[in-house]
Formats: sequence, C-alpha cells, structure tokens
Amino acid sequence: MTMPPEHAKAKAYLLEKGSQAPVAQIRERVADAFAALDTLLSGVTEHQARRAPGTGEWSVHEILDHLVETHPRALEEMRALLENRHSPVSPIPAGLQSADPTARRWDDLRGELRRLHAEVLDVLAKAPDRVTEVRAPIIMVINTRQADGTVTPMQWIEECDWKTCAIIFRLHELDHLGQARRTLRLLAD
Repeated sequence: MTMPPEHAKAKAYLLEKGSQAPVAQIRERVADAFAALDTLLSGVTEHQARRAPGTGEWSVHEILDHLVETHPRALEEMRALLENRHSPVSPIPAGLQSADPTARRWDDLRGELRRLHAEVLDVLAKAPDRVTEVRAPIIMVINTRQADGTVTPMQWIEECDWKTCAIIFRLHELDHLGQARRTLRLLAD
C-alpha cells in the first residue's frame, strides 16, 4: 500500500525536526509554541473562553482542558522514553478531555497549563542530546484537504523516540492554537 503524501511529509518532518534535531533546537521550538498560545490566551476572558462557536467545535475552555489532560500523559511518556523504558500511558487518546471539561475555573486552567509548560521545558533543558532505543506509539492526526475542498483528519500510529515526542508537544500546541484562533474569530463575527 502506498503511503499518502501527507503521511510521508509528516514522517519526514518528525525525523528532521524531532529525531535528528539537536535538543536545544527542539526546546526552543517547543517554548515558542507554548509562548504563542500563552500570548493568545492572555487576552481571552473566562466568558469568551466558555462560549462555544455552535458548530460542534470545542470552546477555548474545552481546548485548554484537553491540553491540561494530555500534557501530563505526554510528559510521562517522554520521561519514560528518556529513561529508555516503555510508557504505561501510551498511546494517548487523540480527543482526551476531563470528565467535565467546563468544571474548572478559567484562571485555574491557565495556571495549570503554564505549570505544565514549565515542567516540559525543564525536562527538555536537562535532556541528553541522544536518542534512546525505546519507542512509544503516538496517535498522529493531520488534517488533509480533499479534492472537493473539504478537510478530513488522517490518523495513524507512529512509533516515536523521545525527541519526536518532544517536537509533538510543539505540533499539538500549534494545532490547538489554530483551533483557538478560529473559535475566537467565529465568536467575534
């Protein structure tokens, strides 16, 4: 079976920007993605965050809930790989949310996300610039544009080393940054 071009492009990106990249570069890129989301969120009120666009999309509050639920598991996964052991949390479900995504206060969610960002960056600051042998199954999801213009998700399991897991923090954050921007735009119209 031939690999779709989007899948092949994603695999090449993970190899170049993850496995083969220096850890300092990975940390910088992850930090930039974290800062970009934090900057966007600094202007969002709790009222805005809780409003859903009504199109089946998550509210900004639900997006943050998702990140606060997935980041600790991804961090545990990355730590296990750094210690050359298998992660007990792999693979992490793509649409993971808490039991009640809107139960947390907005400021608490923001604070927890900042704390998680700092923890990820601290682990990356101490990480050796080498890849370990163990891999973790990561659920990869990318949006692909069809010939008719519709966008559909493509999903597969990718066996990732710890550097690839680290760069996926960046990709995950940027994906949800874009989702939050779209949601805020829809609410402003």
